[in-house]
Amino acid sequence: MYVGALELDVLLGDVQSLKQKRAVVRPLVSELRRRFDVAVAEVGGNDLYRRAVIGVSAVSGEAGQVREVLEACERAVVGHPELELLSTRQRMLGPQD
Repeated sequence: MYVGALELDVLLGDVQSLKQKRAVVRPLVSELRRRFDVAVAEVGGNDLYRRAVIGVSAVSGEAGQVREVLEACERAVVGHPELELLSTRQRMLGPQD
């Protein structure tokens, strides 16, 4: 079994309040969950209205499949014009870990 985790640090565009932030982040989290069947949540920057850290995790019997899913999630986030992806961090756990 392989478990992959992806952390996406994003800067939100024209957002002036936490309410506006939720209006951007919630649909993104829902889209990733629906399109890629992954576990996803806002995991950081909760009190900052222009920043968010999105955590994504995937599980599979093959390491390549996990990497493909996480990379597809990253591309989907990059495709949102209202966000700027500042950094990513990916981790993998496998049978030897």
